[in-house]
Amino acid sequence: MQSVDILIIGGGINGAGIAADASGRGLKVLLCEQNDLASATSSNSSKLIHGGLRYLENYQFRLVREALREREVLLKKAPHIMWPLSFRLPHQAHLRSPWMIRMGLFIYDHLAWRNTLPASKAIEFNRDSVLNSSITQGFEYADGWVDDARLVILNAQAAHNLGATIATRTRCIKATRNADYWDVTLEQQASKQHLNIKAKSVVNAAGPWVASLFEDVFTQPTPHIVRLVKGSHIVVPRIHSQPVAYILQNEDGRIVFVIPYEDDFSLIGTTDVDYEGNPSEVAIDEDEINYLVNVTNQHFKQQISADDVVGTYSGVRPLLNDESDSAQAVTRDYTFEVTTEDTDYPLLSVFGGKITTYRKLSEAAVNKVCEYFPHAAGAWTKTATLPGGEFKSRAEYGATLQAKYSWLRTQMINRYVRNYGTLCETFLAKCAAIEDMGTDFGGGLYQAEVDYLIESEWASDLDDILWRRTKMGMVLSSSQKQQLADYLLSNTEPQGGYSSHSYQQQAG
Repeated sequence: MQSVDILIIGGGINGAGIAADASGRGLKVLLCEQNDLASATSSNSSKLIHGGLRYLENYQFRLVREALREREVLLKKAPHIMWPLSFRLPHQAHLRSPWMIRMGLFIYDHLAWRNTLPASKAIEFNRDSVLNSSITQGFEYADGWVDDARLVILNAQAAHNLGATIATRTRCIKATRNADYWDVTLEQQASKQHLNIKAKSVVNAAGPWVASLFEDVFTQPTPHIVRLVKGSHIVVPRIHSQPVAYILQNEDGRIVFVIPYEDDFSLIGTTDVDYEGNPSEVAIDEDEINYLVNVTNQHFKQQISADDVVGTYSGVRPLLNDESDSAQAVTRDYTFEVTTEDTDYPLLSVFGGKITTYRKLSEAAVNKVCEYFPHAAGAWTKTATLPGGEFKSRAEYGATLQAKYSWLRTQMINRYVRNYGTLCETFLAKCAAIEDMGTDFGGGLYQAEVDYLIESEWASDLDDILWRRTKMGMVLSSSQKQQLADYLLSNTEPQGGYSSHSYQQQAG
């Protein structure tokens, strides 16, 4: 029977972050995830590293300060998948007065130190603006962008490189605490094979399933009620060519982001809707699509319709139920619950959280667990670079790749830099010409890259490749996707194959 110091249940950003942190302290870690890494909430966010400007309205100053501090930390940890992004906030008559907004931005600028990002400022929109002519003034501030799914993958890789075992498509079905350890049963999803392990501690980082795990796995009541809030996004052809995002404040008080996405698209979201269904079955509905379309059209000259939507995705945020009147007002803060039952074998459960503060949350969680492991090393992740981030700027590293692999197209190099950073040389180093990359599945996705994702990033089915490791699902045709699916079926474990995704193939 395998024995570990920490069993982590959940392969989202919190679980992967905790796995990396704990492994770096010398603890023996096993992470199990019932599906693919980042297959739920952690791949369906607005993909922002931000302090949460709107949280100031609810006086969540501590959360905003912590997020702003972490924003600076994260932008240095992974320059390949994170970068600064300017946001423009158009001002309209239904909003607070300009001086009040300026005051809020001043607080946002000064709640925490910032070295990477510029200060906010007032701006004017002239007739060449992409916004409707009625919008003439606004504000600009800076936050950050992140590829959320790849952030999870890189943390899992960091954990693996430090000795952790990452078991995807493996569900924890039972965990019982006895006098000497946790007796845990894992089930491999495809084969239904069971694995019994001993764990000195257990971390419940199951996200939307964090509360249900108490009843289903630990056979005890949950200590906190979780409020599930659905957030949905749409993807449309690029609305404007500017390298900036827009933050739109609707008359109902909700906020919608319009963000440059994968060169040729705009990402629009999010909604905030209470959700009571199965988190694995969440999907956008027609009302949400129409809402996002209407808010966008109220602000931009370039009008869109539901027919322009080339993709959608939805995620469920597992938030602490603070009895707020609206889903939008529910706190994005987090808390831990540690139960020991007078033993030295704790269960730590993570409730709430947001992607920007994942590293801080992970560090705090491992600090608590390490109270039971006096031999463990101290915190270390604040200054550590995530795998692939060992370079100063994307432009500089892109030029290095272009000189080293002159046969690569510029578009491919740009994508490799922002997806993998230096990790791309793991599969490029074996190639001396484009022919060495193997089968071209379309859009610059070659067999060498796919094989790397299977061998080094736990990918096995179509969604893993096209939506979480890359965003090539928006580029490949149906026939190209089928070709890739056939390749995966013949080169991966039985759980691989053509699976569905909430993104829709563009017509034509």
